[in-house]
Amino acid sequence: MKVTKAMVHEDLQPMYGYAALLPRLIRFRFVVRFLNWMGRRNRTLPSADGIAIEEITIPSRSEETEIRTLLYKPEGHKTDLPIMLYCHGGGYILGNPEQFHDAIVQFIKTRPCIVIAPDYRKALTAPFPAGFNDCYDALLWARDNADALGGKNTCVIIAGHSAGGGLTAALSLKARDTGDVDVGFQMPIYPMIDDTQPDDVTRAMSAPVWDTNANRLGWDAYLAGLRRTGEAVTPYAAAARCEDYRGLPPTITFVGDMEPFCEETRAYVSALKAAEVDTAFREYPGCFHGFDFFKAPISRDAQDFTYNSFADFYDRYITGGS
Repeated sequence: MKVTKAMVHEDLQPMYGYAALLPRLIRFRFVVRFLNWMGRRNRTLPSADGIAIEEITIPSRSEETEIRTLLYKPEGHKTDLPIMLYCHGGGYILGNPEQFHDAIVQFIKTRPCIVIAPDYRKALTAPFPAGFNDCYDALLWARDNADALGGKNTCVIIAGHSAGGGLTAALSLKARDTGDVDVGFQMPIYPMIDDTQPDDVTRAMSAPVWDTNANRLGWDAYLAGLRRTGEAVTPYAAAARCEDYRGLPPTITFVGDMEPFCEETRAYVSALKAAEVDTAFREYPGCFHGFDFFKAPISRDAQDFTYNSFADFYDRYITGGS
């Protein structure tokens, strides 16, 4: 389906031209590599009033690397704050946690928490399970170092947008399966969870910001190692392949209906609800991928849904002891 300007929500139509250019560029590997290089070259430690932010390194199970991570802590915070693991987006091939700084800060301002945001390895140079393992190592590190951080290790929150949402869903699955970590609730926002989408002609979508062609590049890179060896794609690589959703943590998500992840998010939410998982979900007509990061009334509505739902679940599943 070709998403035209007329099909897009009226609040987003002024941004259509710029937004429609992005997937035309991202489909090329050399562009992705250049953007990642620029991201590293121009990276600076962000700041926010009332929040201490530092760059730390977390040990990795891989002998090849340590995990560069941003640590956010409210200044003058009380002890035993909840810990959130935040996984940034970027189609598994792009990005760093600095680019999602504003979202992380808003979580902390909405309800106090310590946020650990790993700069996991990207798939063009290190395919699955590298990025997944980096995030899971960060999750275990948060559990083991909660006291030193001034947090509590009784349960954590996992959140992320797009590919970060896909990692969130996969991490929650592994935490459930292993019992390593108690996840209070998860927030896989418009998650990238279904590797079959790029090859399904009925779900093909030419849309602003992220389309099927960009999605194909992301999945091809992320799953390159599995495809090279002929290994099966597991739910830890693509969470939509999960067949048993029982016991997963309460979930918050939303999606626009003009983006490639719409149908897989709908199916994911339906499966969670069928498994009696408490789920807050909203679908936004006429909205393309990442629309909540634009400056528009419909974007603010999605932001309000995100942080109001976060506050509700925080009160019920973290401080409320449910």
